[in-house]
Amino acid sequence: MRGFFFFSDMNALPSSMDTIDKLLDRLPAADKTLFQRFYTLRIQRGQLRVPSHMHDWVQRQFGSLKIVSEQQIVRLSNKLSGEETIFNNIRHLRPSDTRENIRFSIDSIDMGTDNFANPKQTTPEDPFGRINGKYCITASNIAKFNELHGLVIFNKSNPLRFTREEVLDYVDTGWRWAEQAHKYSPANKYFFFCWNCLWRSGASINHGHAQMALSRGKAYARIESLRKTALSYRQRYDCDYFDDLFRIHQALGLAYELGGVRVMAYLTPIKNNEIVLMSPKLTPAFAGCLYDGLSLYRDALGSMSFNFALTAPPLSSTRETWQGFPVIGWLVERGKLESRSSDVGSLELFAANFVDCNPFKLAELMAKQHEKSLRV
Repeated sequence: MRGFFFFSDMNALPSSMDTIDKLLDRLPAADKTLFQRFYTLRIQRGQLRVPSHMHDWVQRQFGSLKIVSEQQIVRLSNKLSGEETIFNNIRHLRPSDTRENIRFSIDSIDMGTDNFANPKQTTPEDPFGRINGKYCITASNIAKFNELHGLVIFNKSNPLRFTREEVLDYVDTGWRWAEQAHKYSPANKYFFFCWNCLWRSGASINHGHAQMALSRGKAYARIESLRKTALSYRQRYDCDYFDDLFRIHQALGLAYELGGVRVMAYLTPIKNNEIVLMSPKLTPAFAGCLYDGLSLYRDALGSMSFNFALTAPPLSSTRETWQGFPVIGWLVERGKLESRSSDVGSLELFAANFVDCNPFKLAELMAKQHEKSLRV
C-alpha cells in the first residue's frame, strides 16, 4: 500500500516531532501537498544560556546541556479545523514539586464510599428505565449536563481491571441506552458517550463508569464545528475530510485500519498520546480498537487515568447534513495518579494545546498493539 510503512519501516519514522520536516520531504508529492492543505508546520529554536553553577543540575535533570540550550519547539496547526498543538520533547523532564509520596498501583486504588456498588439501590433510573448489560447497568445521572444524561456503571468497581469483552459491553450498553432514550424522546437524537477514568481525568467517583447524553437541537459545539469543517471541505475540494485526514496520517506512518476501523496516532493531540478512531458504524470492531488503545495506555505506558469520548451521526434525520461523518472516538491518557498538578493550564485554556509526547513513539506502540490484535 502506497505510503503505508506503519509496520514495515518503523525505523523511517522520526524519533521526535522536531524532525517531521525531514519525513515530509520524503513523501510523494501528492501526499505532501495534501499535508500542506491541512496543516501549517513551524519548527522554532528556543535558545538560552545556562549559568556554569547550573551545569551539573541540568545534566542530571535533562541529560544534556545542549538540548536545554537549543530547544526545538514544534507548532502544528490544522488550518481547517482550528486544532493546534505545540510540542517540546524535553518538557516532560522538567522538575515538579507536585508529586505525592504515595505511588499508586492498579490494586491500591481506594474506592472510598462506593455509591455505585449497588446501583439499583443507590442510583436513580431514567424515565424509560434501566438498560442491563452483561457486565454493567445504566442509571440516570443525578447531576445532569443534558436533559437525557445517563451512566453506564460497571459491575467491577476497579475501572482499570477491564477486559476486551467488558469494554465491548460498556459501549454496546451505552448505545442501547441511546436507542431507548430516542424512542422515549424522538427530538433527542445527538449521541455523546464519554469515559473519564479516575481523578486525573476529572472523574468524581472512582468506581468504573461511563456517561452518555442524547441532546436535541444540534450536536455539542465542538462536534458541530467539526461537522461544518467537513462540509466546507467537501464543498471546496469535492473530497471527504475524514478520508483525507486518515490518508495524511497513513502516509506519515501514524495510522492503520483494522476491521473497517481507522486508527490514528493523532498529529494535533489535545493532550498526551491522543488516539483517534473512525468507523462508518459503531461496531464490535470499533469497541475492540478502543480496548486496544486503553490496554496500551494501561499496560505499555503505565497510565492509570484517561479520557475517552465518542460521537456518532444523529439517530434520525436532521435539517443539517451529516454526509460522510463517521463514528468518531477520541482517547487521551492523563498521566500518573500521584501527580497533584493539572495538565491543563492557561495555555491550553486560552491559546493552544501543549503536549510532551511524540505521536511517532505512540505509533510504534500502536504497531505492536495492532500486531497483537491480529493474532486475537
